[in-house]
Amino acid sequence: MNYKDNYQEWLQRLPKEDPLYAELESLVDNKDDKELEERFYQNLSFGTAGLRGKIGVGTNMMNYYTVGRATQGISDYICSKGEEAMKKGLIIAHDCRHFSPEFSRFAASIFAANNIKVYVFPDLRPTPELAYMIRRLGTVSGINITASHNPKDYNGYKAYWEDGCQVGSEVADAMTQCIEKVDYFTGVKKGDFDLAVEDGMITILGPEYDREYLDRIEALQIHSGDELDLSIPLVYTPLNGAGSIPFTQMLKDRGFTNWHIVEEQKDPDPDFTTVGYPNPEAPAAFKLSEELGRKVGAELLMATDPDSDRFAIEILSEDGSYVPLNGNQTGYLIVNYLLEGHESAGTLPANGAMVKSIVTSTMTSVMAEKYGVKMFESLTGFKNICGRIPFLEEHGLEYMFGYEESVGYSACPDCRDKDGISAGMLVAEAAAYYRKKGMNLWQVLMSLYEKYGYYAEDEPNLVLEGLEGARRIGRMMDYIRSNPPKTIADREVVRIIDYKDGAEDIRNPENFIPSSNVLRYFLKETDPSLTDSDTWFAVRPSGTEPKIKFYFYTKQTSREKALAVNKQIKDEVLALIESVK
Repeated sequence: MNYKDNYQEWLQRLPKEDPLYAELESLVDNKDDKELEERFYQNLSFGTAGLRGKIGVGTNMMNYYTVGRATQGISDYICSKGEEAMKKGLIIAHDCRHFSPEFSRFAASIFAANNIKVYVFPDLRPTPELAYMIRRLGTVSGINITASHNPKDYNGYKAYWEDGCQVGSEVADAMTQCIEKVDYFTGVKKGDFDLAVEDGMITILGPEYDREYLDRIEALQIHSGDELDLSIPLVYTPLNGAGSIPFTQMLKDRGFTNWHIVEEQKDPDPDFTTVGYPNPEAPAAFKLSEELGRKVGAELLMATDPDSDRFAIEILSEDGSYVPLNGNQTGYLIVNYLLEGHESAGTLPANGAMVKSIVTSTMTSVMAEKYGVKMFESLTGFKNICGRIPFLEEHGLEYMFGYEESVGYSACPDCRDKDGISAGMLVAEAAAYYRKKGMNLWQVLMSLYEKYGYYAEDEPNLVLEGLEGARRIGRMMDYIRSNPPKTIADREVVRIIDYKDGAEDIRNPENFIPSSNVLRYFLKETDPSLTDSDTWFAVRPSGTEPKIKFYFYTKQTSREKALAVNKQIKDEVLALIESVK
């Protein structure tokens, strides 16, 4: 059926007493047919990131019907795995967004009505705590109602499997097949949440589980006590999300004495009134943190996104201003501290391994190799990054850290998703460790460029919303794949990796990287002191947002030259891509 047929079906079948009916009926008089098409041109797709969309009526929107259909389909998939899987059950968490608590209760009642055991948290919780609890409780699955860092009018539905990672393509495809068989209006087995709690089908988890998660995170510490300057002035903002309580409790547990929270962003707010776009990658999200930082003399500003899986920082530079670090730069600091810190503590494993995504800077690969630690690559997303942990274990390697440039970091092998709480602990610990030695993080970062080379990094994106935006992104990818540039910024393109059929890991050929819609271009450097593997760019469409993403990297003989060369590469590639209409 086309979008008009889908709309008419909903108009006929949606109960008139349903609050969504008035919104549905109002679309009849809408002169802009594009809105109707956007809402009904497809079923909200269930991929390896689950569901994500704007809240509202329609098959391509987040509402009780799309959530119910997905939940019933996943229930059918779990039931197909047998009684043992149903007894293991699943755990559900949610963030602070509009309808997150309601969708969470609704999903729990459907799973329970399908005789699947359910564990829920009494209130919002960070995504990484859910990921940790899947393995801790031995559930077969997990669900998180969250749209991560998206704007306020979005919500989402992340699905996890028993390994603690978001579902991979095989499981996601099987779940999708089950979901597509469910009728929106008659196919969902609905239950009563409170009765299911009374019957023992739904268990509400107590605070002891929160404590266990924090204990596991805090066990990642390398240095403590007198080795750290715990009086370092810090500022933290949860951006009105789920991080407020666990992050500040972590700071207290670790003994930090001079930390400050942005009061306006301390409590949950689904409208994100003081921040607008709650993405810690965006420097604008740090406006209030900077104001507070200047008042208290903070050396480090930290932020987590609404579900507390992403983490970003600003640091005090040599001129006294706050400088936002991109995800690569924060990764440099964490990787360096893990390597240098463990070596100084005598705890650096002889068989250590780390994982980064294929679109993340190669600087940390060089850093890791200096310490005898292997850096593996994976596709983007922590289902892929943490999904490499079993591979590492099979090859006798010890997982130390995984990260990607989009401010996602995971240091705990028992928490197989990105974790802003543990990343924050490690960065705060590193800042306190180096302060004790008379250095701040800006000086540490500059020393890393001096030691390993002057790298530059930039990760812009083009936002192209809606059906037409998705089609244009497709045309852009088709064009650059079919018409690869021969030179960029006066540098010859010497190697292209197209991951559509998968590819070997550049540094570790035994590690095969599966298929993905990603293109990577390596440029030849004229300076013989530089290698062709350090100047490159990549292009990929986002799997969760209406964006096409770009990644630009270079290594030059000075930081200034690196920034200039990287900008030249970026400008030429973006001009090429934007010419595709």
